[in-house]
Amino acid sequence: MSPTTVVTGLGVTAPNGLGTEDFWKATLAGESGLARVTRFDPEQYPSTVAGEVPGYTAEDHIPSRLMPQTDHMTRLALTAADWAIKDAGVEPGQLPEYGMGVVTSASGGAVEFGQHELQNLWSKGKEYVSAYQSFAWFYAVNTGQISIRHKMRGPSGVLLTEQAGGIDAVGHARRHIRKGVPLVVSGGVDAALCPWGWVPQIASGLMSTESDPDRAFLPFGTGASGYVPGEGGAILVVEDADSARQRGATQIYGEVAGYAATLDPPPRLVAGPPAAGSGPPDRLGRAAENAIADAGLTPADIDVVFADASGVPELDRAEARVLADLFGPHGVPVTAPKTMTGRLLAGGAALDVATALLSLRDGVIPPTVNVPEAAPEYRIDLVTGAPREAALRTALVLARGHGGFNAALVLRRAA
Repeated sequence: MSPTTVVTGLGVTAPNGLGTEDFWKATLAGESGLARVTRFDPEQYPSTVAGEVPGYTAEDHIPSRLMPQTDHMTRLALTAADWAIKDAGVEPGQLPEYGMGVVTSASGGAVEFGQHELQNLWSKGKEYVSAYQSFAWFYAVNTGQISIRHKMRGPSGVLLTEQAGGIDAVGHARRHIRKGVPLVVSGGVDAALCPWGWVPQIASGLMSTESDPDRAFLPFGTGASGYVPGEGGAILVVEDADSARQRGATQIYGEVAGYAATLDPPPRLVAGPPAAGSGPPDRLGRAAENAIADAGLTPADIDVVFADASGVPELDRAEARVLADLFGPHGVPVTAPKTMTGRLLAGGAALDVATALLSLRDGVIPPTVNVPEAAPEYRIDLVTGAPREAALRTALVLARGHGGFNAALVLRRAA
């Protein structure tokens, strides 16, 4: 019998809250962190709205020796990891170094750090490029810095599946737990709110160009016109349940009960209308079905779905069709609290996982803000307006990453 994988600690840095409980309070209150970009001047770009982490002063959280060698993204990740480890009551120095691993998600790495150093190179010369550029930009830097800071030398890695990465990271953490590693720090934090990170997203054609923050990101709504990016995410402490009890863990947020991932085929390989099982809706649906089966459950056992909710009408339509086919029309409550944060690239799904665990803990489903109701064609029970109290035992978290990545995670409430 495989070990039971549980989450014992959460650390959140999000556009609508710094710290887990501040984030959760704001989320239940429907407080959005979306606003006009301030980290750079967006005037020359068609998209101007983002979710920025508020009130974060890196010097209050990061040792001075790390400041020159870290990007804003990595500082947020280190802070979230510190909070998650503390929340779990873990003292890394009292545990075997090779019994603790780190698996996080990433998208393009620390692009703001890289942009700054390239600007120095072009405008001043190579002598002004930091030696830390050799690794500070690297997509695996969050995993590396967390591992070094807490002397976690066990199996580690990084997943590059964009928005799906946070779920994939937790799924891989569970694999390590099942192979005998007692503890893995997992999740994802991202930050690409700089021109170098902004332009590639605009080029995708999927970003919203609406300048009103309350109208810019409306997944499943009739006025949906694309997504809004954000920064931040969540870091989780994932443990073997028996090991957690043996070390004296005082809380368990929930169990990682099921996980699955699929990959959509490249569009050029699909000729004509997608056949059953070959198009993006079916591959996302297959991930959901497989994750539910992996948990030993049926769709009827799922109490709430945290949707990927892209805000792109074509993709929303595909996801809504998956949900209606899997659970029946309006068959399960669906929510997208990311309307308050934006899509956080590699940090987005990890934050959804943390939010789902808090929902299971407190028996309440957070709302999808700014969307009065789902468009009738979608046939889903979208939670809007205010939180909905419910007897929650299980949650399904869905995520899709640019490039065809699909991931699904089933969480079970702690006994």
